[in-house]
Amino acid sequence: MRHMPVVRLMRDIIARGDIGEVKTVWVRHFVGYGGDWYFKDWHAERRYTTGLLLQKAAHDIDVLHWLAGGCTRHVQALGDLMVYGDNPHRRAPGEPKPDDWYTKEGHWPPHTQRGLNPVIDVEDVSMMNMRLDNGVLAAYQQCHFTPDYWRNYTVIGDAGRLENFGDGPGGAVKVWNTRRSTYRAEPDATYPVPDAEDNAGHGGADPLLIDEFLRFVREGGTTDTSPVAARMAVAVGVRATESLRDGGTPRDIPPLDPELVDWFERGQTSSGQTLRGEA
Repeated sequence: MRHMPVVRLMRDIIARGDIGEVKTVWVRHFVGYGGDWYFKDWHAERRYTTGLLLQKAAHDIDVLHWLAGGCTRHVQALGDLMVYGDNPHRRAPGEPKPDDWYTKEGHWPPHTQRGLNPVIDVEDVSMMNMRLDNGVLAAYQQCHFTPDYWRNYTVIGDAGRLENFGDGPGGAVKVWNTRRSTYRAEPDATYPVPDAEDNAGHGGADPLLIDEFLRFVREGGTTDTSPVAARMAVAVGVRATESLRDGGTPRDIPPLDPELVDWFERGQTSSGQTLRGEA
């Protein structure tokens, strides 16, 4: 997701200093197709997935870290299985999903879902609070029974705030940063989300991600993505799920070896040699 045009746009606005120094980030994820994508197969079972704060939220956690310029050190979460757990229309164990398990226009409202996974024990709504290592406070909410599907980011600095409206072509990132006021629908600046490559997956991110990977393989250098960033996002999802299932008790995120972190930040180089060259 670091390569999604909407995420790059928000990152560029923050890097320019348009909202000052980031102090807090709020993320809402409306998963309109959650009943189709996550409650009709193995995603619905804790023993295979841990939970959807790992399987689904890890991507947003990573973006949140990137926009905030830090990584989560403490996390606390709450959640519940509110809708899909009460639906009795389950497949028998071993029975395959029906051909119409996913349709773009159908299966609404959620109680009309059929052919759900035999076992459902992951949460379909959850929320978590985070304190990052640079002092930023953040919040994330995820719901799998909304009618719409999109992500909403609000980033507040000490000199303004930004918010995205839509996360693909036709969407925009809006900035309020010139004055105090009551509610203002019109922002101080509006930036359209750049068009993505036709049929490009993940909002246009996939070809850009592959381009970065191939450039690194050929030439080396630093990258916007790394195993360190991935591990930190995954660790938050795992520990948040532990917190959620333990009455919301806070959890710490174990840090990584600073030398390992530094190695990836230098573009996987050691003593002037890339890992590929050392091998």
